[in-house]
Amino acid sequence: MGRTNAAPSLFAALLVAGGAAIVGGGGLAGGSLVRSSTGSPFLASLGKPRQVASTVPANGDVNPYGIAVVPKTVGKLIKGDALVSNFNDKANVQGTGKTIVEVSPTGVRSTFATIGPMPASKACPGGIGLTTALSILPGGWVVVGSLPAGAGGALPLANPAGCLLVLNSSGPVAETWTNQNINGPWDMTEAATSSGVDLFVSNVLSRPKGTTTTPTSGNLSTIVRIAVSLTPGQLPRMTGLTVIGTGFLSKANKAAFVQGPTGIALGGNGTLYVAGTVRNHISEIPNATTRTTAVADGAITLSSGGWLNGPLGMTIAPNGDVVVVNANDGNAVEISPQGHQVAKKTLVPNGSGDLFGATVAQGGKELLFVNDAATANALDIASAG
Repeated sequence: MGRTNAAPSLFAALLVAGGAAIVGGGGLAGGSLVRSSTGSPFLASLGKPRQVASTVPANGDVNPYGIAVVPKTVGKLIKGDALVSNFNDKANVQGTGKTIVEVSPTGVRSTFATIGPMPASKACPGGIGLTTALSILPGGWVVVGSLPAGAGGALPLANPAGCLLVLNSSGPVAETWTNQNINGPWDMTEAATSSGVDLFVSNVLSRPKGTTTTPTSGNLSTIVRIAVSLTPGQLPRMTGLTVIGTGFLSKANKAAFVQGPTGIALGGNGTLYVAGTVRNHISEIPNATTRTTAVADGAITLSSGGWLNGPLGMTIAPNGDVVVVNANDGNAVEISPQGHQVAKKTLVPNGSGDLFGATVAQGGKELLFVNDAATANALDIASAG
């Protein structure tokens, strides 16, 4: 499971300690125990998860997907609160959720935004269905992805489909970003630049121009870097878009709507990590903040197989390790930058289909994650002991 261009073998042995499975404080490489560059795994420090609050707002939207922690108080945004986007409506139809809720660390929930019908000047191709792509920019601008459902809850026929919505700090939509290379935005992360931020977005509906159907398998999706200029007193401006990753497998899935490149996280070394749900691995895109050419999925593989089981949401732990949550078993897996799977922790027992977005809370001692279980629809937290 170490960093390689070929699929590695499974761990030969597992040890359980502190509520998380760990391997020698590091991982296995060449059959011997090795230590991660950071010593103790982040997941091993976390206790039993607990629910913070329900994420179901007054309109009944369910299926929480994206999560972002507010870095600074501005408008309705309170420092330390978490924003959570909902993907389904009250009838549980995927790709129809229209709300973002705000949850305080003490569990107080309010509705930050309810996105209604959009005027023609701000139209989102296909409509609104809020995804895991959720970021908070300096100045309190909130950017959220939309991948709307088509008729009967199917994938949309529009091409490109969906958009990025820019909301101000009080919740209303200020502008909409559309582009041929913004096509089914599924997840997102950001990095500060001298003029604003770069947004890194994974697409799951990258389709040739003129195509309106989505293959049941074999759709090759992209990762894009979007340059955003931020000037006080003005709307954020999308000033450039570069495709930096290509060939990521996506496919329609009745239970999950669509599967494809989901979690993305930027490491301190400038490498963008991408969770490939279908191929069950984590890819690397080196020099992600500066590169001008696209890297093919699998050209560099951080890790595959092992404890990974349909990887979805992703974040970077305080120690620099990659933390990814699984779609198929309710577990989180921690991977060192060297590619060693160093720890596994159960967040939702028997949690197939229950995890999606995850992030580290301010202070670096808590893992926040959404719990999509039918009895939950909640924001949960695992804290260091």
